Amino acid sequence: MTTVRAAVLTAVGAPLEITDIELPEPGPGRVRVRLAAAGVCHSDLSLSNGTMSIPVPAVLGHEGAGTVVSVGEGVTDLAPGAPVVLNWAPSCGSCPACERGEVWLCANAMNGAADVHARTVTGVDLHPGLNVAAFAQETVVPRSCVLPLPDGIPLTDAALLGCAVLTGYGAVHHSARVAPGESVAVFGVGGVGLATLQAARIAGASRIVAVDVSPAKEELARAAGATDYVIASERTARDIRALTGKQGVDVAVECVGRAVTIRTAWESTRRGGRTTVVGIGGKDQLVTFNALEIFHWGRTLSGCVYGNSDPVRDLPVLADHVRAGRLDLASLVTARIGLDGIPAAFENMVAGKGGRALVTF
Repeated sequence: MTTVRAAVLTAVGAPLEITDIELPEPGPGRVRVRLAAAGVCHSDLSLSNGTMSIPVPAVLGHEGAGTVVSVGEGVTDLAPGAPVVLNWAPSCGSCPACERGEVWLCANAMNGAADVHARTVTGVDLHPGLNVAAFAQETVVPRSCVLPLPDGIPLTDAALLGCAVLTGYGAVHHSARVAPGESVAVFGVGGVGLATLQAARIAGASRIVAVDVSPAKEELARAAGATDYVIASERTARDIRALTGKQGVDVAVECVGRAVTIRTAWESTRRGGRTTVVGIGGKDQLVTFNALEIFHWGRTLSGCVYGNSDPVRDLPVLADHVRAGRLDLASLVTARIGLDGIPAAFENMVAGKGGRALVTF
């Protein structure tokens, strides 16, 4: 056992405790990773407040990158010192979804979240929040939860590839399938929203409208690729139609997970347009439509899990964009913090402030 510092969720709704935990050495098929950085994602907030359920107590954090410290028996393709990105949703390769090639819908991806990952110094068992427990100085994960980091990518910023960028890029390129010349609206300018804006620019979108409640995020949005910025209000759909010849955008990507935002995103698309929902909302967020409008508008509304991405396939593609300067990881980060800064980062997300906070070790 080795003692490391970690952010522990002791119970749903409880504040995170920054405390020492005891981490075991890697067993067969497992890898020990020393974290360089971990992004603070809205999904971590959803886990802490019970919007998404996990076994607790748990070490949160699922968006991370670091270096291999040691490997267990049977791991022959990774060596100590290798830079890696954590993969919080590993596919099993054998369930019906995986056999269809839809690895982002793997039925067994979350099986590891019920495992005992570590213990508190008083002997209480801890689970790995979303499989990888990245809010810690070190973690031990299955080999399937580790992706070798391609050359030429800064290790600290590479943490963002593990969730925000895979999700935002995938929403544009895999789910919505934005074509060159199409118009796009992105609802929510957080970490995933900023990645989505960059992805829309990479896809060759002609007009990219960013929508958020905060005027302070306009500069961030425009730097990421937005051509227009709309402050969210009851007029949002009309404002977007006014920017697009009264038609609406071809594609809307919702990165918030609220019923009113999903509905507004749908209303902001043209007749026959497409809305992709990335945001994770609670069961109480009910979206309603009437049968006539569904027929009349002919729009498509679709969910999007992890950007409909295959991390093994997509990570090298993202790395190419980073090396070529098309994808700027550092610009997604609006705060670099320590473990003790995570609770404040949660509060900022609730208040709609900032983009991505990055825990650096």
